[in-house]
Amino acid sequence: MSYNTILFQVRDGVATLTLNRPESLNSFNTEMHGEIRDALKQVKQDRAIRCLLLTGAGRGFCAGQDLNDRAVAPGEAMPDLSLSIKQNYNPLVRTLTTLDKPVICAVNGVAAGAGANLALACDIVLAARSANFIQGFSKIGLIPDSGGTWTLPRLVGRARAMGMAMLSGKLPAEQAAQWGLIWQVVDDDQLMSEANTLATHLASQPTKGLALTKRAINAAGGNSLEQQLELECDLQYIAGCSHDYREGVAAFVGKRKPEFKGE
Repeated sequence: MSYNTILFQVRDGVATLTLNRPESLNSFNTEMHGEIRDALKQVKQDRAIRCLLLTGAGRGFCAGQDLNDRAVAPGEAMPDLSLSIKQNYNPLVRTLTTLDKPVICAVNGVAAGAGANLALACDIVLAARSANFIQGFSKIGLIPDSGGTWTLPRLVGRARAMGMAMLSGKLPAEQAAQWGLIWQVVDDDQLMSEANTLATHLASQPTKGLALTKRAINAAGGNSLEQQLELECDLQYIAGCSHDYREGVAAFVGKRKPEFKGE
């Protein structure tokens, strides 16, 4: 399918979704939200797709909301920002965090505002060495949205989350990795090669088990130890009934390479 604001392709079990408004640092507008929704619907429904790779075109990953879409002329009523959050950003974050397939983000440049929090909603985040993470909301009188106030303190702790949210300074990729905000920093010219290799690898793995792992880890922050132990028990039952578990054990015993199907 052809899109105007994103690029979308599927190859070797990997769906690559590239934000493609480079002239505006891939900032979100209404059309982009709609096209992303459409592409993610395909990712969710197509069983042949076993991993999603998200990245941006040009020199930036995503600068967040395109403020030209929200310009308010003197005398006009202020827009209800909650509508865009309810209709666009919240469903997007929910889709990424609940998708039953691994989601990799390759941050190729600046990730600001909702763009930063979109990246952090992914399962594994790689960033180019030149990339920066910027919350940015405080500079225009807003609060971090797109899950930012939930994600940041869980990843880096309250003190660093407060500093990032209130000061809106640039956090270089290497420091983001040191803080545990992202998985890995990669030289700029190696970013997409590394990301594609990782995505292809994950697509060949027991992705049903990976989806259950994702579900368990995402639930851990709101569970007591007892609740988490019970959840692990329930999810391990599901994993143990899967084709991939049977195949994994058979391959191990037979000393051969497993052929997982994600089911």
